[in-house]
Amino acid sequence: MIASATTINTTAGAEYEVVRELHAHFGSDAFVFQPTFDSVPTLWVQRSKLIEVLRYLRQLPRPYVLLLDLSAMDERLRTRREGLPSSDFTVFYHLLSIERNSDIRIKVALNADSLTLPTSIPIWPNANWYEREVWDMFGITFDGHPLLQRILLPRNWQGHPLRKDYPGRATEFDPFVLTKIRQDADQEALRFNPEEWGMQRQSEDADFMFLNLGPNHPSAHGAFRVVLQLDGEEIVDCVPDIGYHHRGAEKIAERQTWHSYIPYTDRIDYLGGVMNNLPYLIALEKMAGIQVPPRAQVARVMLGEFFRITSHLLFLGTYIVDVGGMTPIFFMFTDRQKAYDVIEAITGFRMHPAWYRIGGIAQDLPRGWEKLVREFVEWLPPRLDEYEKAAMLNSILKARTINVAQYNTEQALEWGVTGPGLRATGLNYDLRKARPYSGYENFEFEVPIGHNGDAYDRGMVRLEEMRQSVRIIKQCLENMPEGPYKADHHLTTPPPKERTLKDIETMITHFLSVSWGPQMPVGETSHLIEGTKGINSYYITSDGGAMSYRTRIRTPSFAHLQQIPAVIRGSMIPDFIAYLASIDFVMADVDR
Repeated sequence: MIASATTINTTAGAEYEVVRELHAHFGSDAFVFQPTFDSVPTLWVQRSKLIEVLRYLRQLPRPYVLLLDLSAMDERLRTRREGLPSSDFTVFYHLLSIERNSDIRIKVALNADSLTLPTSIPIWPNANWYEREVWDMFGITFDGHPLLQRILLPRNWQGHPLRKDYPGRATEFDPFVLTKIRQDADQEALRFNPEEWGMQRQSEDADFMFLNLGPNHPSAHGAFRVVLQLDGEEIVDCVPDIGYHHRGAEKIAERQTWHSYIPYTDRIDYLGGVMNNLPYLIALEKMAGIQVPPRAQVARVMLGEFFRITSHLLFLGTYIVDVGGMTPIFFMFTDRQKAYDVIEAITGFRMHPAWYRIGGIAQDLPRGWEKLVREFVEWLPPRLDEYEKAAMLNSILKARTINVAQYNTEQALEWGVTGPGLRATGLNYDLRKARPYSGYENFEFEVPIGHNGDAYDRGMVRLEEMRQSVRIIKQCLENMPEGPYKADHHLTTPPPKERTLKDIETMITHFLSVSWGPQMPVGETSHLIEGTKGINSYYITSDGGAMSYRTRIRTPSFAHLQQIPAVIRGSMIPDFIAYLASIDFVMADVDR
């Protein structure tokens, strides 16, 4: 049930302190309160009050300093909206306060004949790309935006794909034909126009040089293009260009059942493996009221930390290659393959096991898993010591990365930076400690932090994070609980196969769950995790069906690439390569 703000008891819970502050300042009549399964205070405001409310939250004594996410939803086919304001399209702002360690979600209702909002870029600079994405996907305009144009799709694309009337399958379109005229138009759409981005000539008789980095893979860490404006080798300005890897993961979520979408989550940050399953599944478990058994919780943590190690090993190897050291990457790939051997023995797959399930994991841990895990956690620490001594303490690497691409905590937060890139500035904020989930509160480990916020500290933080992951895996090994590996919940978790052969009711439940998928309760939910690259979250809306009405995926890499121009202006090209290496991004995590 959705109720108005005046009927909600906002005195309960520290997370509602901000609601009381907003009511005191603006009056309770200015908001409509929406209960959600994730307990994030969710308030609807009028369009005329939006910027005033957002600025107030940003300027509080304990401010909501981080615009974690900004996106939208097409409400026109949603049937279960009891108590919500009338809306054809809804734009939401997910804000996070470090000092309060709490979130708030602000929503604005829009009619189809008036899809405009004022830009929030003056409050949070990182709203720029998010607003462009909302225009790209939904056709909602932000007045005052400096350059509101496509960001994930080509400039000559027709339509807005996340609208409900836009087809979701290729078979719903006419066959694709690439004519000479269309090919020329597509090529022309890729042409870079410096004046469009506010770039000026050096003088009437001379011009800066422009250099395309990418979208080929080497040094760009994926299908990523950056146009550099150069004065000699000094970077005057640059424009990151994304979207070459866009696959429509959020649109696909609207046509897959809750279960069958799990493998798609593996392939967002495709180096994070099962860790990507976690925010999606925990959000659904909140919605369905499922308690995950302790054994499944610990097994999830163990495999998630294995993937943190494999991701960081790839990061560290390519990071060293990009600053001129070739040999270590071969050793790190060897260690990474040893980790994948353990992952494959436990899950049956290597990079994309899709091993987590709603309510638990796919199978119980196999016999002999303890021996494999123990061998790996004894193998890796001496190797990490060697990498630190041979590579990270190497004078050439230090000269290439210390004091390069620096930013401080304030700058990181205004651009939406999370994870190791934020902790390298000296801020101790890790969701596994700040907001423990999946039983992380039961583990002893440290949160590595840096001090200079430079390319070197970002590398050292991740190196130390691997040591802490080994500590966590050892504790999983030594304290793995007995008991079931998934919850016995008839609506969302298929019963064990052996039980389907014993009674017809169980077989019917299994058949319906697998064939049609479960039907989730009506409402909204989300969950944030500390992913390999920063904060990853899923925000899910259910209309009571077997598929998601709207799935929003917040990825860290999207925010991290948007920060590039603010950090690298005035630097040299080699410093830019070191900076890219230190970000640790993959383009599937950016484009989705």
